[in-house]
Amino acid sequence: MNAAFKSLDTLARLFAVLAGVLLTLITLMTCVSLIGRNTTGWTIVGDIELSASAAGAAIALFLPWCQLRRGHITVDFFTARASAATQRRLDRLGALLLAGVMALMTWRTTVGGLNAWHSQAGSMILGFPDWVVYCGMVPPMLLTTLIALAQAFQRGGAGGSGGAGDGRGNGRGNERGNGRGNGRDDGRGDGGWP
Repeated sequence: MNAAFKSLDTLARLFAVLAGVLLTLITLMTCVSLIGRNTTGWTIVGDIELSASAAGAAIALFLPWCQLRRGHITVDFFTARASAATQRRLDRLGALLLAGVMALMTWRTTVGGLNAWHSQAGSMILGFPDWVVYCGMVPPMLLTTLIALAQAFQRGGAGGSGGAGDGRGNGRGNERGNGRGNGRDDGRGDGGWP
């Protein structure tokens, strides 16, 4: 794995950890608010707004890790019997298409964040600035785009690391497992990254 791929891997892991921390904080805040509401009548003002904002950012923060692990749902009903080479080409095409979609989403989220900043839009109760959420979403979307591009253009095909593998160096996602070991490498690439 070269330095660029290692950097993408490290960033994806960091973003996933940040997403986990955000979700843990949302859970704790919701518990405190519900316990307070049901026992003393006290609640955290704006808890629903904060939960929605943090959940949106957390979902975006998980995207790079999901793409890195090839954790997106794939429907391989028609390609299950295709050759390993055909499956690698289709995986590369899928990664390229995802990169295009993520690039578009990154661009539009950036534009939305700039508009929210210029208009000073915020949440209804707390006035929590919307642009902050957008700022939390753009970097992971960009990273997901870069990871998908790296997967689309990696040498040796897209023999993925997302599944346990099918014995051909071609693990294809959660429906076949979720471990790093993915069958035999065909010797034409690293067979694992990303």
